[in-house]
Amino acid sequence: MARDVTVVDYGIGNLFSVCRALEHCGGKVTLTADPEIIQNSGRVLLPGVGAFAHGMEELARQGLVEAVQGAARRGNALLGICLGMQLLLDESEEFGLTAGLGLISGRVVPIPATTVAGQPQKVPHVGWNELLPANEGTTWQGTVLADTPVGSAFYFVHSFMAMPTDPAHRLADCIYGGARVAAVVARDNVVGCQFHPEKSGEFGLTLLRTFLA
Repeated sequence: MARDVTVVDYGIGNLFSVCRALEHCGGKVTLTADPEIIQNSGRVLLPGVGAFAHGMEELARQGLVEAVQGAARRGNALLGICLGMQLLLDESEEFGLTAGLGLISGRVVPIPATTVAGQPQKVPHVGWNELLPANEGTTWQGTVLADTPVGSAFYFVHSFMAMPTDPAHRLADCIYGGARVAAVVARDNVVGCQFHPEKSGEFGLTLLRTFLA
């Protein structure tokens, strides 16, 4: 049975691929920039690629900041992907300090240019990486990762990383350069994935099916 999901169309992100993946998973997709539809949707997906400041600028220009915040504060399910995940936080250091949506407390910071061993590492972080629980005792039961086995690989492309203030808001991490990088963040009904589920094969589709359910 099709499940309604609203994809925020603010001109940033691979909207076609995201919508196609959701439809493949049984989603009934509405792609829109209408604030009223977004705010009243029971299930909202915020995509995005590129720079944080540009993303927030476009959301503000189209009157969508309050709509996305309103949907989250009504308890509606909200999933941010890649830049969309980073926008969920309070602020980002990319190209100066820029305020975000403030739905998950924390800051977006650069991925270090060196590994934990002090060796130079490639930035951006591009490619497949495995997910592991972010904290000892973290369970994925009842979350968007409920049907995702630990160690499943997803596709990442990013130069900045989310740093939630509360470690409990980190659901899953990956390891890059020997350091933990937040891969999935979550606070109540608000969830963000740093990777691209629509580009992550069957595991990515499994995550989207769980979100739709």
